Amino acid sequence: MIRILFFLIVVFALGLGFSWLADRPGQMVVTFAGYQYQVSLMVAAVAVVAVVAAAMILWWLLKSLWNSPYTITRYFRVRRRDRGYQALSTGMIAAGAGDAALARKKTKEAAKLIRSDQEPLIHLLDAQASLLEGDHDGARKKFEAMLDDPEMQLLGLRGLYLEAERLGDRNAARHYAGRAAQAAPQLGWASDSTVEELAQRGDWDAALKIVEAQKSTRQIEPAVANRRRAVLLTAKAEALFDADFNAAKAAALEANRLAPDFAPTAVIAARALFRNNDVRKGSKVLEAAWRAEPHPEVAELYIHARPGDAVNDRLARARKLQEMKKNNAESSLAVARAALDAQDFATARHEAEAAIRMDRREGAYLLLADIEEAETGDQGKVRQLLGKAVRAPRDPAWVADGVVSERWAPVSPVTGRLDAFEWRAPAERLGRLIEAGDGEDAAKPVLAPPSKASGGDGPIDGHAAEIVVEKQAETSPGSAGEAAAAAVAVAPDAPADRRDDQARAPDDPGVEPEEEAEKAPRRFRLF
Repeated sequence: MIRILFFLIVVFALGLGFSWLADRPGQMVVTFAGYQYQVSLMVAAVAVVAVVAAAMILWWLLKSLWNSPYTITRYFRVRRRDRGYQALSTGMIAAGAGDAALARKKTKEAAKLIRSDQEPLIHLLDAQASLLEGDHDGARKKFEAMLDDPEMQLLGLRGLYLEAERLGDRNAARHYAGRAAQAAPQLGWASDSTVEELAQRGDWDAALKIVEAQKSTRQIEPAVANRRRAVLLTAKAEALFDADFNAAKAAALEANRLAPDFAPTAVIAARALFRNNDVRKGSKVLEAAWRAEPHPEVAELYIHARPGDAVNDRLARARKLQEMKKNNAESSLAVARAALDAQDFATARHEAEAAIRMDRREGAYLLLADIEEAETGDQGKVRQLLGKAVRAPRDPAWVADGVVSERWAPVSPVTGRLDAFEWRAPAERLGRLIEAGDGEDAAKPVLAPPSKASGGDGPIDGHAAEIVVEKQAETSPGSAGEAAAAAVAVAPDAPADRRDDQARAPDDPGVEPEEEAEKAPRRFRLF
């Protein structure tokens, strides 16, 4: 566009000049070698312009002829480069689509047409093709070769990091991520991996600094940064609670400020406040966490906030929690445990049965068995409840990457991922579930719990009996533990009525299913 405008300006200027000369006639006389040449001014001007134009055209022709070898070479080089980039583009698309054969073919084609030192992406395509072909050793060598090139260093570190993660070599993966974080702190994957490594080592302050840097540079959202800081500060408070209480208390209170609805944060902050005899503030912290998500650790600490309280006072505090979160299984179980301690068996039984109606789980049946043994001592009913507990869905626990833990931890023991543990019911497997008091057919496949002793991977077998015996021995040692062993000795494939018969002692008729069905209120299901 600019060239066209410039051309029009030149033509317009020449037109103005010739028109000006045409309006002013004149003669130009030139004497040369004894001869005198006389022409008009217009002819002379046209002759000068023609000579200048001819000179320019002649110069352009001479220059074109002089530069023609370079021009021809440049044309073929550009054409070759375009073909190489087309092959490189096709190869990258093939690598992304998983076509190893086409990716390798285009890699060779691009390497012939483009020099690898001029286009580093050829190294990346070569490494990706090796990965698609399953040549991981060759791919690692190519990634290691990239470390010598400053332009490709971060790409090589990323490739080596992913290969180390694939092989399960955490130390090597953390090493490459640390080098990448030093060279480029803005890399999210490198910073996250470094934070996880520092958290596994227990270097909480260094991990907190990296998270703060990520937040200040806006690598992560403020809400995500606050969550990570809360997790790290909670872990720091737990680690320093006995060694440096003041530092632990400061970390716990800051963590609770960042995540007031996170149960581990609320528990450690309340413990620190209770240790300083600040029961009122600690109770408020636990109440806020309980309103957000009822948790048994929160209830346990809240009920026993004052060690000198009587059992009736603890029951009153449990009822206060229940008022905050009504129609909740955890609330009913908290009241039932406190009522059992206070020997209020009617309240304990009522709340335990209410918890079973809201959320049938293993812990509720075990608690009901404790209540039955403490109130009546009827071993037949106790064994019946323990048998139901074995086959009931498991209680919620801290779960991360398939690992079930009774205690919260900041990182996953499997992958090292930060904030991996979630409070939820562990994964169940298909099996049989004993329905309590409603005569429903138990032969259909339902979700039944795997064995805790086998880590959630084994079938329902004698390992589950050990768990029930241990839990029963903790709450009411004595004959209840022996009854549990007899209750779970029934074969898992036996019918429900046969299991109940085998669970009874020879001289103990126990509770007949008909009697239980008569006592239990009838319930009508909508679905």
